[in-house]
Amino acid sequence: MKKYIKPDFTNSNLNITSSLAKFLNAPNDKPTIKILDDELNKNYEKIVFICYDGLGNHPINVNLDKNSILRKNIKKTLTSTFPSTTTNATTSLLTNKYPLEHGWFGWSLYFSEYGRNVDIFPKRDSATGEPLKFDKFPLDKGKYYFDLSNTDYEINTVFPPYVIVDYQERNHVFNDNQGFFDNIASILKKKGKQFIYAYLGEPDTTMHEFGVTSKESKELINYINDETEKLVKSSKNTLFIITADHGQVDIEGYVDFVGDEKLMNMLMIYPYLDARAPAFKVKEGMHKEFEEYFKEKYSDDFILYKSEDLIKDNYFGPMGKYAYLLGDYIGVGTFTHKTAKMTPNSHEFKGHHTSLTEEMEVPLIMVTNK
Repeated sequence: MKKYIKPDFTNSNLNITSSLAKFLNAPNDKPTIKILDDELNKNYEKIVFICYDGLGNHPINVNLDKNSILRKNIKKTLTSTFPSTTTNATTSLLTNKYPLEHGWFGWSLYFSEYGRNVDIFPKRDSATGEPLKFDKFPLDKGKYYFDLSNTDYEINTVFPPYVIVDYQERNHVFNDNQGFFDNIASILKKKGKQFIYAYLGEPDTTMHEFGVTSKESKELINYINDETEKLVKSSKNTLFIITADHGQVDIEGYVDFVGDEKLMNMLMIYPYLDARAPAFKVKEGMHKEFEEYFKEKYSDDFILYKSEDLIKDNYFGPMGKYAYLLGDYIGVGTFTHKTAKMTPNSHEFKGHHTSLTEEMEVPLIMVTNK
């Protein structure tokens, strides 16, 4: 029987960050991962942390041979954050904060002070796509943990152009997949102790467009595996730590919330958050009617929870101040693997994530050239 996967903040991708923060003498108040701590204490000259967006356990297992370097070096299966989505998980990975501490829960959030849903990465209106300007954005990620380190390792980052950094002089920007690997290889040629934090937005984008089990995704994931192997084989005294922000699943259908006039008439605003974990703000006095109608019509594809119950049950971490952004209810996508149409312009992806099924499992990969 398939089981839903609750985030475990003693065994999550966030805890990789906690181990790295501890190793780099940056502030840390969270549990670390012992097998990673033990490996970090082996005095490697160079440490490379890589996040491959979307490359959770499920995409690895269905696209890579069991003897591939990425698959055979999975040392531990971890959980993602919830919702299992890039805005949420990568923010935790960068800042060493629980989702409830940073508030970047999903692709779209409702800000009552502006009376609209906002796509928080591109900063645009979720319903219309209109670009938005803010004198001060309602959420502040804070500092990246490696920027607060006290270490004799030289810090390097490898990011696509859209990732904002405080220290441009140690950031290495790439514009295509090969540029990502070339930048890492170049840094590894530098003398002395080097720590590299590297993020690639693939294979997530390709899996969204074509599906997890598509030919296009398989080719790309094998390319990523092969390029990783080249880096490992050419690097001495180097520890590679590799994970994903989340996994993905093939999408098997779409649930049209926007086209349901009765449902929409009970809501203050379009559903928001993410397509397999939509959040709902319900009009005053209509909560009971909303619950009954939603459960009667949509329970096969989404399990409805009160947001306050998920918060109390530690789905977003044990502490933080941003619970108010999670609305009244959250629908958790089931194993029918469908996504919600939350606005008139919702895109129908072939692969997606954000719920509590297979997309929650991510690897802790550790590999060296020995």
